[in-house]
Amino acid sequence: MTYSAIRSAQVAFLAFSSLGGIFLGTSGLAAECDAVSESEHFLPVNADTVHWGYFSQDLEPELVINSGDVVTVETLTHHANDDASLMVTGDPGAESVYAWTSDAKGVDRRGAGSTDPEVYENGSGQGFGVHILTGPIYICGAEPGDVVEVEILDVALRPSGNPEYPDRTFGSNAAAWWGFHYNDLIEEPAGREVITIYELDATGATDYATALYNFTWTPQTDPFGVVHETIDYPGVPVDPDTVEENYDILEGVRVPVRPHFGVIGLAPAEADIVDSVPPSYFGGNIDNWRIGAGATMYYPVAVEGGLLSMGDPHAAQGDSELAGTAIETSLTGVIRVTVHKQADLAGTILEGLYYPLLETDTEYVVHGFSYANYLEELGDTAQQDIYSNSSVDLAMRDAFRKMRHFLMTTQGLSEDEAITLMSVAADFGITQVVDGNWGVHGIMLKEILAESPEATATAPVEVAENAEEMGDR
Repeated sequence: MTYSAIRSAQVAFLAFSSLGGIFLGTSGLAAECDAVSESEHFLPVNADTVHWGYFSQDLEPELVINSGDVVTVETLTHHANDDASLMVTGDPGAESVYAWTSDAKGVDRRGAGSTDPEVYENGSGQGFGVHILTGPIYICGAEPGDVVEVEILDVALRPSGNPEYPDRTFGSNAAAWWGFHYNDLIEEPAGREVITIYELDATGATDYATALYNFTWTPQTDPFGVVHETIDYPGVPVDPDTVEENYDILEGVRVPVRPHFGVIGLAPAEADIVDSVPPSYFGGNIDNWRIGAGATMYYPVAVEGGLLSMGDPHAAQGDSELAGTAIETSLTGVIRVTVHKQADLAGTILEGLYYPLLETDTEYVVHGFSYANYLEELGDTAQQDIYSNSSVDLAMRDAFRKMRHFLMTTQGLSEDEAITLMSVAADFGITQVVDGNWGVHGIMLKEILAESPEATATAPVEVAENAEEMGDR
């Protein structure tokens, strides 16, 4: 579905506005659940509907939905100010989020760090978490121990709002200081950060991205007067007069477009506010390019209502996200959200689920991390220590354990059966090595398990007829 088609469909989704759009506090959520009468919703992206750089169980929901409802969710990349003329100008939602004058920001807090000017140096929230997340969405009936299913029905590129670039979408790739490559450069200058701007066809007429230009990051002064020597705070506007744009790059190269969401997740229970960068059992910044249209994700619920947020939209990414980012662009997604109650999980693929599980038409994908639950395992300083304690070895060990658990619990295999099957048939790969809590995924093809008596997907709760029709678009 194209972005324009999604916008046309949104006329039918304004049940969101009939409930006031923003829900004040959590004490009246039972009444809000009773008031939800529509099954299709629209959650726009703007300064009022996003939280930047963190998850929190204390956030007021931006939308309340029932199990089985369909939601169209707009998301913004946190790299749009790498070239604001292409990715912010003329887009009211993006302009409200990225607004920044000498007096105020559209979204002041950016990250899970301190908001005290006496403490922070680079900005409120300290950039401890960088992603612009739309939400959260409160899912009626979701309780700790349950599983929330997020079926991605459609994904569309968000076109540039600048009238000079009709039907075009742009994205940014940052080869940054947190990239795996950074301390292993062989050309000068060492220690450089490079931004590459990519261009895409917003109409979907072509399925590839091409590099438009790149530039080496130079110190940027934000509207508050803070100088950013490196990419140390999200949304800093790049002054084009301070960088040298190189246009003769990657000539003839076409990058396959694989639109997906780097971040979809629920609120964790271990802390009141959590950095959006490291992924964990609640999902979050998994950065798996397979989490796009046609995919279904399953997340264990840690807090009442789940509190689903999503963002970090990508046009393309390779396994490992080696340089630090994907092609960061803005997307609109259509999702169906379903609650699976804990009492109903036995005998399904969700039995005993304690990690984010991906299902496609052809495969199951488990997600391993250096620490399965770093917030619990690393203690009071987990949100700092995770960035210096991760490794691929640890993530591989976790992915192995989760695949073993999946095969033994949901497929009825013995440990020996699970291990031999993993060795001869599972594909393990590096998801990412740049998000603090490094990731390894394990893939098992469904056709291999077709004869297993327990390899049947859990039956979702009944959904409205028009929600089913939405899935056929």
